[in-house]
Formats: sequence, C-alpha cells, structure tokens
Amino acid sequence: MPIRVVIAGGGTGGHLYPGIALARKLMEHDAEMEITFIGTERGIESRVLPKEGFALKTIASAGLVGKRGISRLISLLKLPVGILQAMAYLIFNRPALVVGVGGYVSGPAVFSASLLGIPTLVHEQNAYPGVTNRVLGKLADRVCISFEEARNFFPNKKVMLTGNMIRKTFSEASEPAPRAPDKKLNVLILGGSQGARSINKAVTEALPHLQTFKDQINLVHQTGEADADNVKDEYQKQNWKTEVAPFLYDMEVQYRSADLVISRAGATTLAEITALGKPAILIPFPFATHNHQEKNARVLETAGAGVVILDREVDGSKLADLIQDALKRPEAWNDRAQASYQLGQRDATKQVAEQCLQLINLKAA
Repeated sequence: MPIRVVIAGGGTGGHLYPGIALARKLMEHDAEMEITFIGTERGIESRVLPKEGFALKTIASAGLVGKRGISRLISLLKLPVGILQAMAYLIFNRPALVVGVGGYVSGPAVFSASLLGIPTLVHEQNAYPGVTNRVLGKLADRVCISFEEARNFFPNKKVMLTGNMIRKTFSEASEPAPRAPDKKLNVLILGGSQGARSINKAVTEALPHLQTFKDQINLVHQTGEADADNVKDEYQKQNWKTEVAPFLYDMEVQYRSADLVISRAGATTLAEITALGKPAILIPFPFATHNHQEKNARVLETAGAGVVILDREVDGSKLADLIQDALKRPEAWNDRAQASYQLGQRDATKQVAEQCLQLINLKAA
C-alpha cells in the first residue's frame, strides 16, 4: 500500500509553492507516494495544483487576523467546519504524515492530525511566525524554520533551521553569469500571486522616464487579477511591447531570463531570488504581520544583493532611476547578483524532506 502524505496550506503562491517543492522532493524518494493537498476553493491552489498534477481536498477556512465585525464572525464559523472536514478526510485516508506549509488552511489540518495521532510537521517561512503556526508549533512533532529569528517562537527541542523550500530547478541553480554591457536588460516585475497595486502603478509611471531606453529593456510583468487590464492599457498607450499577465505559471523560466527582479519581499520570493542569484528592487508589503517583509528585504539590502524602497515612498521616477542604473552599470549589478547567490539556501527542500521521511519512518517503526 503506498505511503500517503497530506500537505496543508495555500491561499497565496508564497505558501503553496514550497509545498509543491516538498511534494516533488518526497516523490523523488518514493515515486509511489500519494500526496494530497488540503486547501480552499478560493485560494491559488485551486488553479495551480491541477496544472502540477496533484490532488486537492478543499475545506472551509478563512483567516482571522485583521478581520472585524461580520467578516470575523464568518471566519470563526468556518473554523469548526474546516476542522470537521479535515478530520473526516484524515480518518478516511489515514496518511502517514501531515505537513503544514503556512496559511490559515494549515490550522484545521494540522490540528486534526495531532488529535488523531498522525505525525505532523510545520514549516515556518518568516522570521516572525504568524498566529496559526505559533499555535501549531506547540502541537507538531517537528518545526522547520527559514530564519534563526523564528526559533524562539517554538519549543526548541522540535526546531530545525532549514531555510525556505524552493523548487528543484532553483535548488540546482549554478552561479549566475555576468550580464554583458551590450545585452538587453530583462526586468521581471512581480507583485506576488495576488498582485500589488503600488508596484503596478509605479512601473507604469516609470515608462515615460524609460522611453529613451525602450530598445534596451525587456519587461515581463505579473500584475494580479485586479490590475491586469489597466496595466495592459498603459503599456499599449505608451507603445511598449511587454508580456503582461495576471499570473505567471512558468516562474522558473521567467526568473532565469531576468537580470533584475522588482517585487514584494515575501519569504518564498526571496528564497527563489537568492537561489538563482538575481539582484532585486524590493518593495515590501507594508501591512505584513510584524512588518516581516521589510525585515526580510533588509537582509538582502545589507548583503548588497538588492535595494529596498518602502511602499509609501515608491514612485515611477525612483523606479526608473534604479532601472537605468542597472542598465548603465552592469558591473555594479553583477556584484549584487553574486551577493544574492551567496545568500541562497539551495538545500532547504532536501532538509525538510529528510525530516518528513524521519517522521514517517518513526511511525512505521
């Protein structure tokens, strides 16, 4: 009978893609392993997992942090429903392990597994864990963290520092080749899987400042659903031939082609950027819990791997100046690329998978 593993988490690409990376790594060890994701119908997982070939079990779940009034009440009512749904699924399928990779949907799945005596592992991506993982960390058998700063939030005997999980092609990335002065500058613009209005606005405002350099720059822009049409219109008005999409599914290809990344500073994005050695202009999400995105971004800036612009300060002029600087001073930005590569934790997925296999073997014994 094949080993069954459940991976719970999603909502955003930052939570989902580490889970997919772990699933692929576990299947390298055992190709017959049955891996199912637990998520929600509204999260990104419902669109991405069918393309990745993984089964998805959806449950009722919603976040509580930052919600008030009716929205908070609805989220509270979904919690026991989600727990019952997760518990029923786990009782019927009896997996050997349940892994929580972040996002509110991890809560019902890992909590239910702990009640049923199923081994559990929680992966924390940020230096400052959210409420869900802080609670789950007390119940889980193992906690893998991406930043040393997160250790104090969990029982020390359960914690292992692994880094943030990334997909295989990122894990195997070699040191980046320098960009030649006469080569076009390929700029990848990411607002996260849900987009970022301030980034989208600043980029379109930057276009008139970059008009002189249009033939020397290639732009690829992930906008999120809400801004896709408006951003496309702005590029067309200013006669820029650019790839614009609400969501990019071929991220490995896009990252490898990029000479410069403009993005938020979510933990997964930064793990992928540094694994490949890409210099970055980082615009942290200003409402992230404990301001963890700015803290993450400052790590890259301090190491010389990127430049941070706060969300309240970003505009088209500043962004255009930095893009021009990257175009005109390739040597300086090649140095940033090297610094980025040095920060990369390319064995993180392997380490987390090893912890998972240990827990499965302990159960089997």
